[in-house]
Amino acid sequence: MKKEITISIFEDELTSRFFPLAYFRPIYNLRTGIFSLKEKIFLSYKNINQGILCREYLSDYMKIKNNSLIVNDIKTDDVLFLNGRILADKHLAKTIPLKGEEEVFISNDTIVAIRAKGNLAKIIIKNYDGKIDSSLIKSLPKKNVNVRLIENLWDLIKFNGEEIENDAKHFKSFSTKNIDIHKSVHLLNKKQISIGRGTIIKPNVVIDAENGPVVIGENVTILPQSVIIGPAFIGNNSTVKVGTVIYKNSSIGAMCKVGGEIEGTIIHGYSNKQHDGFLGHAYIGAWVNLGADTINSDLKNNYGNVKVHIGGEPVDSKMQFVGSFIGDHTKTAINSVLNTGTVIGVSSNIFGFGFPPKFVPAFSWGAAGETFTTFDIEKAIIVAERMMLRRKIILTNEEKILFRKIFLLTKAERIKRGMPS
Repeated sequence: MKKEITISIFEDELTSRFFPLAYFRPIYNLRTGIFSLKEKIFLSYKNINQGILCREYLSDYMKIKNNSLIVNDIKTDDVLFLNGRILADKHLAKTIPLKGEEEVFISNDTIVAIRAKGNLAKIIIKNYDGKIDSSLIKSLPKKNVNVRLIENLWDLIKFNGEEIENDAKHFKSFSTKNIDIHKSVHLLNKKQISIGRGTIIKPNVVIDAENGPVVIGENVTILPQSVIIGPAFIGNNSTVKVGTVIYKNSSIGAMCKVGGEIEGTIIHGYSNKQHDGFLGHAYIGAWVNLGADTINSDLKNNYGNVKVHIGGEPVDSKMQFVGSFIGDHTKTAINSVLNTGTVIGVSSNIFGFGFPPKFVPAFSWGAAGETFTTFDIEKAIIVAERMMLRRKIILTNEEKILFRKIFLLTKAERIKRGMPS
């Protein structure tokens, strides 16, 4: 059947609320549950051309990473533009139908979708600059709909358990086919457990799905004495170290190595938290390495709401449990301690004793309690190359260009805190 309609997922004007996690990726590539926001949207619609709109500096990188997607362009006359902050549910395709006349869909005063045809669709693409130009669609009919949107980074953590349960429905229930499970492993509520082919589960592991599903990807290794409590997700090719405890509402991406104690946390692919230490209600980017005994607090001593720095200013999350938000390619040294709601920018290095500031700019280098300096961009790229080569992945020229662009984009963060730019 010919695909005559394109879905194009766009970023909007709230991008800055999702920094530092959205520097190296569009908002809709952030994960909550098992899938990213983008993947959830595409799963809601069948037989479509798939496209994305993103900030210009991400465009070339996205074209390389998503060669099956149409990036900042369209290939059909009929386009359904969808806001990348939509948290898609099973009703999305009925709430915002694929076909119909030109129309704008509004939820809580936010543009969540635009159905456009022909010349209008082309004009929207041409004028896209990280957000839709609302003046181009002011004459279109408006329809109010009920759609859930991610408003801030901590929403991704808040909904993670619920989304694991929703996303788990796309996976097969427990089967022993093509997996290596030691006879001493305890599987509680097998019908809610999914394990991918090539996975190895060593002696005395407990996988507890009595209060929510556990989905384990392909070629995962779970070492002895580990406990995984659902809802939980472990991505392909990841390793769970000896004695690890993964509590409910946790999502671990592909090619990660995790250990210690993890709760209510999202970790993107290729990141390591291999050793002892508690990580709770946190969101960790890709290519992050947390040194041994790195610990974050996720609850204030007075049990009050946790404030998180958005745009460098503290914002009340209205949540009692919030840990840390750590950008891509950042490293912490052994025995690092992070306060509730700490935000650490991309490609930073944190070491020393005591708590670092609750907001650490991108490309920072320094010890807790001391003055931070700027991590030289070329040295940062060298470190990224070395880490990626350990996983047999080469840092491309396009990615190096992206690093340098993000370094310039984050200059104001460092200047505001008196750091060399």
